[in-house]
Amino acid sequence: MIIESIVSNVDEMEHEEIKKRHIEKVYLESSDLVKRIQRVKTDHGNELGIRLRNPRDLVAGDVLFMDDKNMIVVDVMSDDLLVIQPRTIHEMGTIAHQLGNRHLPAQFEGDEMLVQYDYLVEELLQQLEIPYQREERKVKQAFRHIGHSHD
Repeated sequence: MIIESIVSNVDEMEHEEIKKRHIEKVYLESSDLVKRIQRVKTDHGNELGIRLRNPRDLVAGDVLFMDDKNMIVVDVMSDDLLVIQPRTIHEMGTIAHQLGNRHLPAQFEGDEMLVQYDYLVEELLQQLEIPYQREERKVKQAFRHIGHSHD
């Protein structure tokens, strides 16, 4: 089966619609969410080709296939993350500036800044005494590098 478009996302569906279907999952690394063309295998051993027509990243919960009885849903494997919890706007600005200089992509959940684990960033956080934790956590979307050059 070749998947060319996303049917829906489970976050946008009614609970009853989801509950009445058997769910197969495709587990992806967060870095694979940006790939429009890839071959994947469901947790039931079924192979799928993904070739998205629209330039769109996959997101956790995306429904790749759905009929009256079944659905195939994207799930994301846990990433090794630094969960940064700045206490002040000054700490937030300082770490955001440092991460920006390193071109490291970040995501935000509530008051937490999430970056993929990097021992140099961990050392920086320790030096700056900014609270953080290292955690295995699932993210809903890929860490995206933004193209930029210093001209």
